[in-house]
Amino acid sequence: MAPWFWYAVVAAVLYGAHQIFTRLAADRIGEGLGGFLVEATAALSILLYLAFLWVANRWNQQSTGLGIFYSVLTGICVGAGTIAFFLLFQKGGPLSSVPAILAGGAAIMAIAGIMFFHEPPSWQRLLGVTLAITGLFLLRR
Repeated sequence: MAPWFWYAVVAAVLYGAHQIFTRLAADRIGEGLGGFLVEATAALSILLYLAFLWVANRWNQQSTGLGIFYSVLTGICVGAGTIAFFLLFQKGGPLSSVPAILAGGAAIMAIAGIMFFHEPPSWQRLLGVTLAITGLFLLRR
């Protein structure tokens, strides 16, 4: 088993729960305030993790200018994506649409991996991209 597998499982569970809680919150809070609270709480969680690393003498957090730049771009995408999910749910979008939406994002990542990071374009990856894009189109109804 790959050494990263259990991290993938934890990430999948947490991001799945993230969307469930966003759906529960969407009818009870504005998208801007809700999105801000989501991201502020996430930032606080990461700050606590960094404090743990510091106190446990396990600090190994390097950075470069490009690393900071790409991290900021990531934050912009996460913040805007959170607002988009709040709006999706407020406009009546079903929670069951989220897997297809996330699969669309996965298709974008797979294409970028193949085109820009020179990952091998296996038939399984290409089929996954095709099915993910098909799933997005099926959401239109």
